[in-house]
Amino acid sequence: MKKRVALILLAVFMMVFGIYRGEMAVVFNKAVNICLECIGIG
Repeated sequence: MKKRVALILLAVFMMVFGIYRGEMAVVFNKAVNICLECIGIG
């Protein structure tokens, strides 16, 4: 049970750290480009 809570807290910390570094915008931009390529617009 303690390992599960520790892993969840670590995962949340890593997500917050990634958002703080601006990684969310990079991932979102790549996802939009891939989506537009699949549709045939980009």
